[in-house]
Amino acid sequence: MTTATESSSHKAALFQKNAEKFLEALAAYSAPLVFNPWRDWDEGGSDIGPRGAEVRRNNLRRYLELRREARWLFIAEGLGYQGGHFSGLALTCERIILGRHPKVRPEAVLGEWRYERTSNAASPLLNKTQKEKGFNEPSDTVVWEAINRHSLAPRDVILWNIFPFHPHKAGNLLSNRTPTAEELKTGLVYARRLLRLVPGMKIVAIGQKAAATLKEAGLSCEAVRHPSMGGAARFKEEAARIFAETK
Repeated sequence: MTTATESSSHKAALFQKNAEKFLEALAAYSAPLVFNPWRDWDEGGSDIGPRGAEVRRNNLRRYLELRREARWLFIAEGLGYQGGHFSGLALTCERIILGRHPKVRPEAVLGEWRYERTSNAASPLLNKTQKEKGFNEPSDTVVWEAINRHSLAPRDVILWNIFPFHPHKAGNLLSNRTPTAEELKTGLVYARRLLRLVPGMKIVAIGQKAAATLKEAGLSCEAVRHPSMGGAARFKEEAARIFAETK
């Protein structure tokens, strides 16, 4: 007879195996004008070196392990250079995981963990504050504050992007561009794999373009305003409504 402990151990082992396959699939992706944080590193100097990709893979592996029973999937459009490019985590900037953010603690992200920066603090490409504290993404702050404000356990939530990689402009790795339709289509493959890895999550699309892309692909979701470009107040209001309706 299989005991509850044995069953739990089997589920954990199976999840770990499937999560590793997911990470391998992510790390295999390469395309022009796209930075893959779990594969690439910036030889131009903004990165700590080849080990940066390994640190970011380890961050994502730990992140998923802690959230194998997550109930919510918040999914935006594309990864940004001030956020997941250096943390390896969607909607989570480097300053949060370095413990240098005034409102979000790193333990909420990865628990007890060896937190490291992957941006190069000595690089002339970074400004003074970025060198001292790491990169900061304002939208990440708003999303994490909403999670905290509504008493959601951080491990009940997975933050993601439809295009999980960082699309950038030609000749400027530290820039953002809108993912193309083809890139979004590619990204949906990974989103579906994530939903199979952690089944049953309620999807919340951050931004109307993310919502439209998901709905066109047949994925049911709620939609909230993206917090960028003056949308922080609307995001907070709409997120509060969704959480209130599902309590």
